[in-house]
Amino acid sequence: MAVVGLTGGIGSGKSTVARMFGALGVHWVDADDVAREVVDPGTPALKQIAEHFGHDILLPDGGLDRAALRQVVFDAPEERAWLEGLLHPVIREELVRQLHPSDYALPYVLLVSPLLLETDQHQLVDKVVVVDVPVDIQIERTIARDDNARDQVQRIIDAQIPREQRLHKADEVVDNNRPVSEVEHRVDELHNQFMVAFGR
Repeated sequence: MAVVGLTGGIGSGKSTVARMFGALGVHWVDADDVAREVVDPGTPALKQIAEHFGHDILLPDGGLDRAALRQVVFDAPEERAWLEGLLHPVIREELVRQLHPSDYALPYVLLVSPLLLETDQHQLVDKVVVVDVPVDIQIERTIARDDNARDQVQRIIDAQIPREQRLHKADEVVDNNRPVSEVEHRVDELHNQFMVAFGR
């Protein structure tokens, strides 16, 4: 089965576009959701994180205190490298598992990932679709959605692959700065294209 990667910068509207594909019956997996699932209470990964960083990294309910963990690894590159070394293979394995649903009739599935091009996740996909909006729109949408400060959003954008580079690596682009009806039309167009390209 073919895998189409859907990516875009923060605030570009990846989830909105993914839901449009979903409405057409396309199975989709969100890498952010999987990244959270692999550190749920009781998982081997969470146990290793607690052993490595100490149990202060856990919330009273046994879940991961993401804010505390971010604080620890943000200023310590070697700790971040340790964490990524632990989590990336586990996330990848779970992504592969979820990308192959049983009793599924369409010839392709969708992998939605903000870091598709920054990590080795791009190796899992046959095509790359980039959801694109201008950077100032990314900033405005993210501030409105997450109530983040402008400089914090800018730092997140700076840590992601530059927009031009992302567009350069795209096989297809969805301009999400258009009216919803036009974006839906573009998704329909791409869906029909993938059905033909990957049809068995």
